[in-house]
Amino acid sequence: MLRSKIVFIIGTCVVMACFLGCTKKQQSLEAMQQPMSPEELNRLAMESQNITIPAAKATLSAPVALPVKNISEPLPPAGPYKPTNADIQTALQNAGYYKGSIDGKLGPKSKQAIMAFQKASGLSPDGKVGPKTWLALSKHLVPAPAEPPRISPVGAKKR
Repeated sequence: MLRSKIVFIIGTCVVMACFLGCTKKQQSLEAMQQPMSPEELNRLAMESQNITIPAAKATLSAPVALPVKNISEPLPPAGPYKPTNADIQTALQNAGYYKGSIDGKLGPKSKQAIMAFQKASGLSPDGKVGPKTWLALSKHLVPAPAEPPRISPVGAKKR
């Protein structure tokens, strides 16, 4: 009886510790989602670069403005990249597995090309482009450079 009470008390403590830990994480996430002022952003940027600013002297009358980097590039999408159907067809065509037109529709020819590529790459041929297949296939998204034309020596006879 005493043993079951001890087990119950320990179990209750563990559950409460987990619950309290989760609420702390949630609170910190909510705090991170609040907008930040440019001054706070500058302070964080300097902390991450280990920049220290000496204490301001009493004779300084105006605050010093620090430059803020203007980030005009869009952020990448959250999560893994999902290729378009046209990307898949282009990569398959560059890899030599797809001969059809690139129309952005994954029909029977595209599915056959995907399965052939998967089989040749040692992947499970299911006809779907998941993360593993796209990792192997994405290398073929940009076509290989064309071979330069062969130039025969001057005076050589053509066959």
